[in-house]
Amino acid sequence: MLIRSIQLLLIVVILALTSIALGKVFALDSGQAQTSAKQSLKDNAELKRLHDEDQADRTPRGGKEIDWAIVGPRDKARLARVKELSAQNRLQTANDYYHAALILQHGEEPEEFLLSHEFCVIAITKGKNDKDTKWLAASSEDRFLMNIGRPQRFATQFRSEGNGPILLYTVGSGVTDDMRRLMGVHSLAEAKAHEAEINKK
Repeated sequence: MLIRSIQLLLIVVILALTSIALGKVFALDSGQAQTSAKQSLKDNAELKRLHDEDQADRTPRGGKEIDWAIVGPRDKARLARVKELSAQNRLQTANDYYHAALILQHGEEPEEFLLSHEFCVIAITKGKNDKDTKWLAASSEDRFLMNIGRPQRFATQFRSEGNGPILLYTVGSGVTDDMRRLMGVHSLAEAKAHEAEINKK
């Protein structure tokens, strides 16, 4: 009886160890498949091109002024295309989300600024945790808040009324200069100094 119990116990242990071993093998295969899938993802070339065109429009050659009569319609076309690509699940990599976020930041509607912020968060979670992405996450949140009539938080947005001076838009409490630094933006004092500098010109 004792021998039979020992034999049964050994069978149970062997089955348990086999189950654990097979589980590890399948988990390894699954992990390798996921790693392989991540490695095979490539940045969307169209999104990169749209991003580069957006930036080129904002830095004209020879120090010329931006011609908004030309850039405005281009912004709208880029924005529409980014929304199409997003709806088609064509954003895959951290860079894709960042490129799309930058274009959305140049939209007109609060929902576009909010989506820009959300895309930045996704880009960060996918590994693009650099200064540009963090700055854009803060700036898009501020732009969203400003456009729904709420105080901004990171002090990135400036606005003028009519022909009046360009002023730092109202900044709410709650965000410290340490938090601003972590998000790659200027301190509140630096933002105010920038306001004064802009209006000297």
